[in-house]
Amino acid sequence: MTAAPLADRLDGLLFFPVTAYRASGEVDLDAYRDHVRRGVEAGAGAVFACCGTGEFHALTPEEFHDCVAAAVEVAAGRVPVVAGTGYGTALALRYAALAEQAGADGLLALPPYLVTPDQQGLSRHYTALAAGTGLDLIVYQRDNAVLTPDTVVELARVPNIIGLKDGIGDLDLMQRIVSAVRTELPDRDFRYFNGLPTAELTGLAYRGVGVTLYSSAVFCFAPEIALAFHHALTTGDDATVNRLLDGFYRPLAELRGQGKGYAVSLVKAGVRLRGGRVGTVRPPLTEPSAAHIEQLRQLLDKGLALVGGGR
Repeated sequence: MTAAPLADRLDGLLFFPVTAYRASGEVDLDAYRDHVRRGVEAGAGAVFACCGTGEFHALTPEEFHDCVAAAVEVAAGRVPVVAGTGYGTALALRYAALAEQAGADGLLALPPYLVTPDQQGLSRHYTALAAGTGLDLIVYQRDNAVLTPDTVVELARVPNIIGLKDGIGDLDLMQRIVSAVRTELPDRDFRYFNGLPTAELTGLAYRGVGVTLYSSAVFCFAPEIALAFHHALTTGDDATVNRLLDGFYRPLAELRGQGKGYAVSLVKAGVRLRGGRVGTVRPPLTEPSAAHIEQLRQLLDKGLALVGGGR
């Protein structure tokens, strides 16, 4: 039986697993499989393997392939697996080929490395990447890859570019992008994702623009909290949304802002606090301070209490 198109399968909370390492620094595939398995069984809507939270930048091509293959093995078709790809066009195509060989269902195209291209260059990059793979592609807008509405419309005309993940947070720009694609391509099922760190913090604002899919770093270590928030957001239970924002997500975002790279390393610390054997981050990222990990522990306890859960 042929699987449904990726765009039709992307629903619910999007799980961005961390990559597990042994004490020696090598990738620990058994621990990684366990981490992915826990996420899928907890109710993830999709697995985004080896992306930002998964330290794509720190993985060799061989490690990348093995991790994507492990995620595909664990997901076993229950949910789609989307793999990261990035750097320049040539390397992005290489990682795309590795992801396809590993059985991934799609790609998340991270911004090009180092350079700041113009709109024509960005369009050429993503169009070439889409043409060079049989996988569906989601473009991740952030940092040096900020797209105009016209460029997004141009990319949306490419059949296997199926969506845009926004990590900028410019709601005026997002509204103009959504409106432009809807106007120029009214029959196009183009998907939009809130990709900001701690995306729940801006969930209400993005919902107003029509963007309801988002990546949840919290799901990595506290799926009970993440799922409770997602249910409240999607059912219009704004009282619960605001209670979790005030009691958990806003303090978490403030803690995340206390250190460089905490969008990854603090998440990994949270996974360890919940018993995950995922190890520490690779350089150039560094671990959170002991004081910040203790603050995370206390905040986690508070969040779990808010949703009636426990350790």
